[in-house]
Amino acid sequence: MLTRLPERRRTGVSETFTLGLFYTVIRPEEKWILEAAAARGVPVERLHDETITFPLVRNGFHADLVLNRSVSHSRSLYALRFFEHYGVPTVNPYEVVALCGDKVLASLRLAEYGVPTVNPYEVVALCGDKVLASLRLAEAGVPTPRTVVALTPEAAMKALDEVGYPAVLKPPIGSWGRLMAKVDDPEEAEQIIEHKTALGSPMHSIFYVQEFVEKPDRDLRAFVVGDRIVAAMYRHSRDWRTNAARGADPEGFTPTAEVSELALKAADAVGGGVLAVDLMESPEGLVVHEVNPTPEFRALTTATGVDVAGAVVDYVLEVAKR
Repeated sequence: MLTRLPERRRTGVSETFTLGLFYTVIRPEEKWILEAAAARGVPVERLHDETITFPLVRNGFHADLVLNRSVSHSRSLYALRFFEHYGVPTVNPYEVVALCGDKVLASLRLAEYGVPTVNPYEVVALCGDKVLASLRLAEAGVPTPRTVVALTPEAAMKALDEVGYPAVLKPPIGSWGRLMAKVDDPEEAEQIIEHKTALGSPMHSIFYVQEFVEKPDRDLRAFVVGDRIVAAMYRHSRDWRTNAARGADPEGFTPTAEVSELALKAADAVGGGVLAVDLMESPEGLVVHEVNPTPEFRALTTATGVDVAGAVVDYVLEVAKR
């Protein structure tokens, strides 16, 4: 569906520019993005990830740049790669999605069409895989919780011994704190690993083991757009998982120089774009435990009053002018 608007605010992009919104469902975040685009006079073409098709030759849509808001990592990766193939820029690119989450495959498909995307395929692909993201952060000198990866159940038990108990066992790909387990002792570890192995899923055949970080009842999220942090919040929870999706209470705060420097360094390490960088306050200092390439920002907007959607749309328009 293509929405045309009668007037266009002076944005520096072509008068014929159309933004594509690749999405799964219109949540408050997507609604705000649509409103921000309308306020700037930018027409938006909605690209629903459940109905769009991708022929090898571009056909059927008009967007000049695509903003990826799909909640599916696999759909994102393929779609972003096709957009790239079509020559259409994306935010975030395929690389960021692949590195950061399951949105990677959709980004890949869009990228194949030469359609710019935000974020690009590479970014989504990188951030969507905790193993790849951890490697990239380590290579960039970004402090993270101690992490060991194992490829078999036997090696996973050894990895847990190396990290020490309690530890956290995570699937390489996943979000919202799902399928994660805090492991307190070897007996519990054996039971969890046996269960994961019985599931037979490739997701459960790679064991991502991370130290359990003793921290306050909160973590920190910095929302990075391009080269700046537009808003930040604490996420308070009595549960060791502090995801807003699991009921954590958000509280806006002004990031310190240390938080800003580390969040921007992490975002740059995975390729940059529109990213949420999650940090924890460990006894040894701040550590980055995740970079999200397709972040939700409803709780952040409510907690801070910042027009995050407007900042995202402004960044998309900047990418379009490049």
